[in-house]
Amino acid sequence: MAQANVPPPLAGEGQGGGNPPTPREGGGLMEKLVSLAKRRGFFYQSSEIYGGIQGVYDFGPLGVALRNNIKSAWWRSMVELRDDVVGIDAGILMNPKVWVASGHVQNFTDPLLECKKCHKRFRADQVSGPRHEEDGGEFTEARQFNLMFKTFAGPVEDSSTQVYLRPETAQGIFVNFANVLNSTRMRPPFGIAQIGKAFRNEITPGNSIFRLREFEQMELEYFVPPADEMKWLEYWKEQRLGWYRGLGIQADHLRLRAHRKDELAHYARGAFDVEYQFPFGWSELEGIAARGDYDLTAHQQASGKDLTYFDDLIRERYVPHVVEPSAGVDRTMLTLMIDAYHEEEVRGERRVVLKFHHSVAPVQVAILPLSRKEPLTQLAEQVEHQLRPYFRTEYDDAQSIGKRYRRQDEIGTPFAVTIDFESVNDKAATIRTRDEMTQERIPFDRLREALMERLPRS
Repeated sequence: MAQANVPPPLAGEGQGGGNPPTPREGGGLMEKLVSLAKRRGFFYQSSEIYGGIQGVYDFGPLGVALRNNIKSAWWRSMVELRDDVVGIDAGILMNPKVWVASGHVQNFTDPLLECKKCHKRFRADQVSGPRHEEDGGEFTEARQFNLMFKTFAGPVEDSSTQVYLRPETAQGIFVNFANVLNSTRMRPPFGIAQIGKAFRNEITPGNSIFRLREFEQMELEYFVPPADEMKWLEYWKEQRLGWYRGLGIQADHLRLRAHRKDELAHYARGAFDVEYQFPFGWSELEGIAARGDYDLTAHQQASGKDLTYFDDLIRERYVPHVVEPSAGVDRTMLTLMIDAYHEEEVRGERRVVLKFHHSVAPVQVAILPLSRKEPLTQLAEQVEHQLRPYFRTEYDDAQSIGKRYRRQDEIGTPFAVTIDFESVNDKAATIRTRDEMTQERIPFDRLREALMERLPRS
């Protein structure tokens, strides 16, 4: 089998690979998690009633909530709490010249092998040996397969109307650099952030929502004076690692890995991956790369437009260099679910609990009337309506209170407020904690305050 010539990574490699698998634990954690995700409404195989479509997932009510919380936390940290970053939302369809200039048309490829016997196709870095292990079929020579989806813009389907679904969000930032600069008067160092969908025709998507063909990215392009590029690379690698820890991910399941020289793109001066120890091995959660002036220079040359910055303080004109932290919403979601998943034995029974950090938990407070009888339901509804403006709440009155506690544990709800028959008289409810399973009686008029103490806002 010929050695594949793997091209250097392009901007926004948020679906990158990682080191060869070294499993963290057995016991079918991924299978359990995927089953829970479907049962409780986190994510499902897309078009499942028709047999699904590989590499695409639909997100249910709890999945949408979790993803929105991830995106909000990222945007809050990267844009709202900073005075040096602004946001943008670029189009998914762009002039195809963008992708020629960026190198994607020529270089955005994976080495593809095909088994001559069963005709299954694989990425070259995912096989070992010259033959398919399942049936002994010989592999073809490696060929480069472009990962961009193609479509047509307009009523005529020919090469003149061919466009691409963007494989990353980064280029939408680069081609708008001058627009943002002129409309905001930002000065390097400054960043442009974007959250949005991207599409890659992955040869072998897999591991649930880890590697998808349709996914969502959270990317920052941070523009800096050329001499300061490596300083900001060091800054952003630590900032991004700290962000994941702030979401409650266990520190010993995270690490920073510096890219080797043979992994770096020819224009990159350095790069790091934030890696997580998935059940299938250490792999990339986010990439942080020092990309030099490659992207702006490429678009300046191809478009003929001025993408330089004139620093009026030092009277110098230059093309800013870029440091790029690039993360995936889907992969962050999967990481949070894996890291939060726990199985415990409680009074001889198995308890499954997602120990989400309160900042990302889809539901923060569940309101549970002990019975569906009046006046408990009326009281519980009043409490839920009073708390809803301040917390992510859910009203749940189906099944026994024990089963409801277990359901809330499974979806990661940090606190449950139980309204019982005593509540009618003492005007109080019981707050039950997810992790310690402790209970505390709190008067109605102090519920909001008590929960705010337990669920502090950033």
